[in-house]
Amino acid sequence: MRRLALILALVLLAGGARPAAAERLVVSLSNHRVAVTSSFTGENLVLFGTIEPDAGKSLRTSGYNLVVTVTGPSETLRTRRKQRVLGIWVNMDSREFVRVPSYLSVLSNRPVADIASPDVLRRLQVGLDNFLLPQRIGPDIADTVRDDPFRVAFVRLETQHGLYRESSTAVTFLTPTVFRAAIPVPANVPTGNYAIDVKLFADGAMVARTSTALEVIKAGLEQYVADAARDYGLLYGLLTALMALLTGWFASVVFRKD
Repeated sequence: MRRLALILALVLLAGGARPAAAERLVVSLSNHRVAVTSSFTGENLVLFGTIEPDAGKSLRTSGYNLVVTVTGPSETLRTRRKQRVLGIWVNMDSREFVRVPSYLSVLSNRPVADIASPDVLRRLQVGLDNFLLPQRIGPDIADTVRDDPFRVAFVRLETQHGLYRESSTAVTFLTPTVFRAAIPVPANVPTGNYAIDVKLFADGAMVARTSTALEVIKAGLEQYVADAARDYGLLYGLLTALMALLTGWFASVVFRKD
């Protein structure tokens, strides 16, 4: 009996140690499919969401922070370092980034450094500085420190192209529990499937998490040409060569000087 009472006491203590608040996220995307045509100049999607308590629980009064991370299809890229040698710029070294996101956007309601501790941000890969970008270094593949010159250059170049970004004002809380996030889709966005990861923070810790997805596809003539090149490669190559020959012949006839 004494042992049973001790077990019951431990169970009650464990139950009382759990936080009174427990949250879950409900999100909805304005458009789950983006069609890229010849006139596509980019698009802004909107992610709406609410914070709801679990049954029998209540929401916190200390406030929340939200981080939305959007990642595009993985690809392998190479960054080269140039150096001036005898007045000529030449490639001196390079680094291959293996299966990194072709698009990476980190959106939040405040700077990510103010949301949680560096250890938590690094463990959850929150922010461009903490996101894993594996490199091939000799025979090994591993991430490096965030101030690695090749990593810094790679992120800078992707940011200049509009494919990597971090914004601390892209998430807005309309009410203490209702939020919206603006997701930019640039004109040069790669096609494929995109993952949207939503993390909710309170008091420096992640308290809820959910995810959704979107798809970027080619539409119209671009999609027809892409499908033809993929499915009928030989025929597509022959027709392309024939069109080039006909174009050259037509130009020679039009601009011929007798």
